[in-house]
Amino acid sequence: MRISGLQKLTLLDFPGKTACTVFFYGCNFRCPFCHNAFLVTEKDDGNGIDEEDFFEFLESRRGRLDGVAITGGEPMLQKGLHDFIYNIKKRGFAVKLDTNGTFPEKLAALIDEGLLDYVAVDIKNSKEKYPLITGVPAPDVEAICRTVELLKTDRVDYEFRTTLVREYHTEEDIENIGRWITGSKRWFLQAFKDSGNVISAGLDGFSYDEYQHFIDIARRFVTNAQLRGV
Repeated sequence: MRISGLQKLTLLDFPGKTACTVFFYGCNFRCPFCHNAFLVTEKDDGNGIDEEDFFEFLESRRGRLDGVAITGGEPMLQKGLHDFIYNIKKRGFAVKLDTNGTFPEKLAALIDEGLLDYVAVDIKNSKEKYPLITGVPAPDVEAICRTVELLKTDRVDYEFRTTLVREYHTEEDIENIGRWITGSKRWFLQAFKDSGNVISAGLDGFSYDEYQHFIDIARRFVTNAQLRGV
């Protein structure tokens, strides 16, 4: 298993931790606003980082880093992910996993083994809009529902997050997502910003006042709903 990219230090990606971020190629969605589009649309060119080199780096950061954030793309597509996370944990580092929620059984197995310390799941939109927003005709929304219910059991610390894009999200969508994840531990509404590397150009975020209105709606369903990146 090859790592597509490595950010050696982040104070933002892993809440409460000083961490590095590991990126993997590949995703089963094609969300037009994805800010890591090259990880989704391009194939691994073989110029990534070997696991051995990564773990040498991690050893050199003992006492300086608390954890590793794993993201993509969709990292759950990686066949060697379990062993990769195990080798991070046995070195004493915490692990955060970013996922789109379509692999609930794999996620449950990692949680049951105590291999994850934090999970972030992207809730793209209301269930009905998943085909539109993911670019997949029949996404497995039921699998995502199982992931939502799994995390709501509080067996691992977690967050849900939704990136808001003017062309794809409405007030009604926020209400529908809120009903879906009612009572969750935390929900972040994220401001869309064009990174210059999105799948579809010409997308827009909202105004500050509009984001504030959306968060007021969200807090009717999830008490700890917050804005991020506004």
